[in-house]
Amino acid sequence: MKIKSKWLRDLASMVFTIYYLFAAEQADEKVRKVRGLLTVEHLRISWHKSTTPYLSFVTRVMRPKLTRYPPRAIRIPRPSSSSYHEPVNAWLYFDGPLSALKNHTKIVLDIPGGGFVAMTPRHHEDKLLGWAGKLELPILSLDYKKAPEYPYPYALNEAYDVYHTLIASQGRCIGLSGATIPRIIITGDSAGGNIATGTVLMILQSTSNDGHSYSSQENLPAPEGLVLIYPGLDMNIGNWMSDEQMALIQDRRTRKRNKNILRRKSEDYYKLTPDTPHLSDDEDKTLSPTIAPVVTTIVTAADTSTTPLKPPTDAELDLLSPSTSLATQRTTLASSKPKLLKTRLAMSSMISYFNDRILTPEMMRAMIILYVGPHARPDFSTDYFLSPLLAPEALLAKFPKTCFLTGERDPLVDDTVIFAGRLRQAKYNLFVQRKELGLLKSKDAFDEREHVDVTLIPGISHGFLQFVSVFPEGWNHIFRVARWIEEIFEEQETKGNASESVNDRMAGDRYQQRHHRRTPTESSGDEDRPLEMSSLSNAVKGGDVKVDGYFSPRPKRATTRTRGRGGRRGMNGHTRQKSMASLASEEDLLGRRMKGLAGGLMGMSADETETP
Repeated sequence: MKIKSKWLRDLASMVFTIYYLFAAEQADEKVRKVRGLLTVEHLRISWHKSTTPYLSFVTRVMRPKLTRYPPRAIRIPRPSSSSYHEPVNAWLYFDGPLSALKNHTKIVLDIPGGGFVAMTPRHHEDKLLGWAGKLELPILSLDYKKAPEYPYPYALNEAYDVYHTLIASQGRCIGLSGATIPRIIITGDSAGGNIATGTVLMILQSTSNDGHSYSSQENLPAPEGLVLIYPGLDMNIGNWMSDEQMALIQDRRTRKRNKNILRRKSEDYYKLTPDTPHLSDDEDKTLSPTIAPVVTTIVTAADTSTTPLKPPTDAELDLLSPSTSLATQRTTLASSKPKLLKTRLAMSSMISYFNDRILTPEMMRAMIILYVGPHARPDFSTDYFLSPLLAPEALLAKFPKTCFLTGERDPLVDDTVIFAGRLRQAKYNLFVQRKELGLLKSKDAFDEREHVDVTLIPGISHGFLQFVSVFPEGWNHIFRVARWIEEIFEEQETKGNASESVNDRMAGDRYQQRHHRRTPTESSGDEDRPLEMSSLSNAVKGGDVKVDGYFSPRPKRATTRTRGRGGRRGMNGHTRQKSMASLASEEDLLGRRMKGLAGGLMGMSADETETP
């Protein structure tokens, strides 16, 4: 139905929404027809409903009072090294006046989702306002350009350039004082999670490979942490799980958390063969912990019913003989039990939840086509900026702490558990390597929660933080993410303080060593003094003394007049120091003393022994 008037179209949208809530069958038929001819207009109109005047009014009434200040629209300039020049649009959520931003050094950089083609930060205000009120920190949410008008990788470059500008300007671009480099946590949901992860990969790769830096002295630092909410990390939609992917999901350390996901993958098979016996819990534990099969078929005697029966063999007759021992009979019976034929077939979550009403394969296909654009031909098997699930382990080992929040019935849940498994594996391999090199203590243990934190919500599909007005439990998850952000900032601050204290001690040790060499103490002995004096005598006259690469001012000599032997003053009118301020004067003094002792024996007078 084409309605030209916007106000009437918004009103009709409200009316039909209420109608289809009760007419479920008609709603399913309508959705099926729309998805059969899906276009970018369909996606945008459907996902932008929350900002229509009527729905937004209802949402504001039902939403609790979270902040006193409304969001502000701002524009972030591009860095000078960027290939683009147009500023990036963003919304700043901060519960306070703009003048109070000068007191902050922490920023949450949010990249909202919307299938790469729709939605702005204003469509995610429940989440953003909740974080701004809970954290009392500036939340910068990007209104990046959408496909198909701006295909891949335009949005990814926008996010990277904003992060670059925040670091280069030390936060002055959004109102911070600029006294220090801000500490940033990046967040993203759905498609925004893909862009957020790609941004972190760009930061890590640009620093390690081509030496890209925001200044001439320091490299672009990695963010403090990364929070991903039901992210889409694999643009190569497949039907089957690989052995490596299943190994990550079935890892013994995460098997309990992924239990429901593994059960779902097993049910895909057992629904087709309801008469096939399932594995017991004991049998399931005996599977290989590295690449354990998800589906196991048990072959019983019933499977050979079409084969003609054969007479018993001599061995079987001997088994039935009374003379056969009980132990032999048990061994033979045990060996004749049905054997497990292991198969690694397991469907991906996108195919398992094919009929999901929020995110279907047709929608994923349309969004990927629109995001990639009509001219690009990316390699879906190697382009890890497009599919971060493919990122190399060398980059994953450098990732900051990453937190995941996903529903167990989400079609993208496999992306979460597989990427979390790859992060965990990369961090563990780095831990083992550092331990073998002696950089860590032998008693240190690997703590997974220091690097990866995964929360899977039972019975929930995709995009549940968008419906908190009808799903009140969503507020608990919004505040859960806020606690994650607080914890990451606190953990990194604790690590930073510990690192600074170690650096201070090391700097103090270096200073003491330089001071000890520059000014020897009385306990250093006479044999050390000539070496010290030679280093001082080689310094530029009247200049500074260079010791271990550091320049220190030459110590001034005392000008107090003292009488030496025969009432003579010291050289240059300065007091003689016990530490031998001049090697030449000491040799002169030693020569005079030797001549005085030998003068009587050589018949020299006292005047002749005096040297000028």
